[in-house]
Amino acid sequence: MMKTRTLVLTATLMFGGLAFAAQKNQTYTGEIMDSACAKTGSHEGMMKAHPNMKTAKDCTQGCVKAGSSYVLYDSASKTAYPLDDQKMPERFAGQEVTVTGKLDPATHTIHVENIKAGARG
Repeated sequence: MMKTRTLVLTATLMFGGLAFAAQKNQTYTGEIMDSACAKTGSHEGMMKAHPNMKTAKDCTQGCVKAGSSYVLYDSASKTAYPLDDQKMPERFAGQEVTVTGKLDPATHTIHVENIKAGARG
């Protein structure tokens, strides 16, 4: 019985991984934001609490330095997508962008292939 469960679990994980690997890149639009501000969908509260943060870029970079991570925040759906690459988004902090990559359905993380400034309309 235990052997069967292990086999089924292994097969499920293997095929799930293959299905993810077979996905094509998609594009996602939104703002490169920090995970802390994305919870409220705004930099407003953080910027009020820290007057030295005057722009979305300042706020995003400051929050990431304090331990947050870069996410893609889609204001239309009010969804924050964690990004697996934390270096590439740095230069786009606080900007509207188009991210190309694969979405991991289990973790909702975008595996980033490319980021371009400006969002496609």
